[in-house]
Amino acid sequence: ETAHVQVDLARRGGPERAVSDAVAALGGLDVLVNNAGVARQARFEEVADDEWDAYWHLNVMSYVRAIRAALSHLRANRGAIVNVSSTAGKRPSTGMPHYSVTKAAVLSLSRLVADLYGQDGIRCNAVTPGPTATEAWLGEGGLADQQAGSREDVLARVAAGRPLGRLARAEEIAAVVVFLCSERSSYVTGAAWSADGGTVPIIV
Repeated sequence: ETAHVQVDLARRGGPERAVSDAVAALGGLDVLVNNAGVARQARFEEVADDEWDAYWHLNVMSYVRAIRAALSHLRANRGAIVNVSSTAGKRPSTGMPHYSVTKAAVLSLSRLVADLYGQDGIRCNAVTPGPTATEAWLGEGGLADQQAGSREDVLARVAAGRPLGRLARAEEIAAVVVFLCSERSSYVTGAAWSADGGTVPIIV
């Protein structure tokens, strides 16, 4: 059974409505997956306050609001939360400063929620994907088009920067999210799960 809700996650009331409508349609809530974000290539000094604010509201506050709205339902079902962050949250991308900072905030939020609500049986984890073959990278005007060089050269360079030598497929990221929502990960909470083809060279 599915329910489709169209909301503006960057605005107050949008995430809350998404949660309440889902609960009304499905009769409860077992998991919450926050997967929203916006990114563009920019130099740090070129990013104006208004753009920082816009990134904060979508990339961070939409998660905060959705979690807050979902807590009572997740507490009743001892549910799970998965927040999609980014490798840029672990190792900032100098070409995407506002994206990197907000995605790092998602990692801190995830750890905080895990600590606060573990006693209620709620697990909270983050996933940090690397560059993924979706519209964000491949679409017209997307991240591949925003960098110097031809699209083909940019994508080849990005792929070569990963030990596995390619961009992720969306279903590979989804598989990690599904695992973290499932009982198979029942003892995993507060983690920032890398799904990046080995992009970030740290052991966590």
